[in-house]
Amino acid sequence: MNGAVLLESSDRVIAKAWADEDFRSALMADPRAALESQGIEVPEGLTLNVLANSDKVFNLVLPELPDMGLAEEALDQSAGAARCGGGGCRCGGGGCGCGGGCGCGGGGACISCYCVCV
Repeated sequence: MNGAVLLESSDRVIAKAWADEDFRSALMADPRAALESQGIEVPEGLTLNVLANSDKVFNLVLPELPDMGLAEEALDQSAGAARCGGGGCRCGGGGCGCGGGCGCGGGGACISCYCVCV
Protein backbone atom coordinates (compact mmCIF):
# COMPACT_ATOMS: atom_id res chain seq x y z
CA MET A 1 0.00 0.00 0.00
CA ASN A 2 1.31 3.45 -0.80
CA GLY A 3 0.53 6.98 0.28
CA ALA A 4 -1.21 8.03 -2.94
CA VAL A 5 -4.48 8.52 -1.06
CA LEU A 6 -2.78 11.09 1.18
CA LEU A 7 -1.41 13.11 -1.73
CA GLU A 8 -4.83 14.70 -2.30
CA SER A 9 -4.69 16.26 1.20
CA SER A 10 -1.04 17.29 1.20
CA ASP A 11 -1.60 20.94 0.21
CA ARG A 12 -4.08 21.39 3.06
CA VAL A 13 -1.77 19.69 5.58
CA ILE A 14 1.26 21.75 4.53
CA ALA A 15 -0.71 25.01 4.71
CA LYS A 16 -2.01 24.17 8.18
CA ALA A 17 1.48 23.22 9.40
CA TRP A 18 2.82 26.56 8.13
CA ALA A 19 0.02 28.52 9.82
CA ASP A 20 -0.35 26.57 13.08
CA GLU A 21 2.80 25.81 15.10
CA ASP A 22 0.89 23.47 17.45
CA PHE A 23 -0.32 21.40 14.50
CA ARG A 24 3.19 21.41 13.00
CA SER A 25 4.62 20.06 16.27
CA ALA A 26 1.89 17.41 16.49
CA LEU A 27 2.49 16.43 12.86
CA MET A 28 6.20 15.98 13.51
CA ALA A 29 5.62 14.01 16.73
CA ASP A 30 2.72 11.75 15.66
CA PRO A 31 1.77 12.12 11.98
CA ARG A 32 -1.06 9.59 12.06
CA ALA A 33 -2.84 11.23 14.99
CA ALA A 34 -2.32 14.73 13.58
CA LEU A 35 -3.75 13.78 10.18
CA GLU A 36 -6.66 11.90 11.70
CA SER A 37 -7.43 14.97 13.87
CA GLN A 38 -8.03 16.80 10.58
CA GLY A 39 -10.40 14.13 9.28
CA ILE A 40 -7.81 12.56 7.00
CA GLU A 41 -8.04 8.78 6.97
CA VAL A 42 -4.65 7.09 7.10
CA PRO A 43 -4.63 3.55 5.68
CA GLU A 44 -3.85 0.88 8.25
CA GLY A 45 -0.31 -0.46 7.93
CA LEU A 46 1.01 2.69 6.24
CA THR A 47 4.16 4.12 7.81
CA LEU A 48 4.25 7.93 7.80
CA ASN A 49 7.44 9.98 7.89
CA VAL A 50 7.22 13.75 8.20
CA LEU A 51 10.41 15.67 7.45
CA ALA A 52 10.83 19.43 7.62
CA ASN A 53 13.10 21.38 5.30
CA SER A 54 14.97 24.41 6.60
CA ASP A 55 17.62 26.80 5.37
CA LYS A 56 20.22 24.16 6.33
CA VAL A 57 18.34 20.92 5.59
CA PHE A 58 16.78 19.75 2.33
CA ASN A 59 14.95 16.42 2.18
CA LEU A 60 14.79 14.78 -1.22
CA VAL A 61 11.94 12.29 -1.45
CA LEU A 62 11.98 9.67 -4.17
CA PRO A 63 8.44 8.72 -5.19
CA GLU A 64 7.54 5.09 -5.62
CA LEU A 65 8.48 3.93 -9.11
CA PRO A 66 5.24 3.61 -11.08
CA ASP A 67 4.61 0.24 -12.66
CA MET A 68 3.83 1.10 -16.25
CA GLY A 69 5.04 -2.16 -17.75
CA LEU A 70 8.11 -0.60 -19.35
CA ALA A 71 11.21 -2.64 -19.95
CA GLU A 72 14.45 -1.52 -18.31
CA GLU A 73 15.78 -0.76 -21.79
CA ALA A 74 12.94 1.72 -22.43
CA LEU A 75 13.58 3.42 -19.09
CA ASP A 76 17.27 3.82 -19.97
CA GLN A 77 16.29 5.57 -23.21
CA SER A 78 14.10 8.07 -21.36
CA ALA A 79 16.90 10.03 -19.65
CA GLY A 80 15.81 13.56 -18.91
CA ALA A 81 12.20 12.44 -18.96
CA ALA A 82 11.09 15.19 -16.57
CA ARG A 83 11.42 17.57 -19.53
CA CYS A 84 9.33 15.35 -21.81
CA GLY A 85 6.93 17.15 -24.08
CA GLY A 86 8.99 20.29 -23.65
CA GLY A 87 7.11 21.42 -20.54
CA GLY A 88 7.76 18.99 -17.73
CA CYS A 89 5.12 18.54 -15.07
CA ARG A 90 2.36 21.04 -14.68
CA CYS A 91 0.40 20.63 -11.46
CA GLY A 92 -3.31 20.89 -11.82
CA GLY A 93 -3.01 19.98 -15.48
CA GLY A 94 -3.21 16.21 -15.11
CA GLY A 95 0.48 15.43 -14.79
CA CYS A 96 3.19 15.72 -17.39
CA GLY A 97 1.18 14.39 -20.30
CA CYS A 98 3.51 11.55 -21.25
CA GLY A 99 2.91 8.81 -18.71
CA GLY A 100 3.67 8.98 -15.01
CA GLY A 101 2.28 11.76 -12.92
CA CYS A 102 2.89 14.82 -10.84
CA GLY A 103 2.67 15.20 -7.07
CA CYS A 104 1.77 18.76 -6.22
CA GLY A 105 2.93 20.53 -3.09
CA GLY A 106 2.00 23.82 -1.49
CA GLY A 107 0.96 26.55 -3.88
CA GLY A 108 0.65 24.17 -6.82
CA ALA A 109 4.41 23.62 -7.06
CA CYS A 110 5.42 20.29 -8.55
CA ILE A 111 7.22 18.29 -5.86
CA SER A 112 7.36 14.85 -7.43
CA CYS A 113 7.36 14.32 -11.16
CA TYR A 114 7.75 10.87 -12.56
CA CYS A 115 7.39 11.23 -16.31
CA VAL A 116 8.51 8.45 -18.57
CA CYS A 117 8.64 9.05 -22.33
CA VAL A 118 9.34 6.26 -24.76
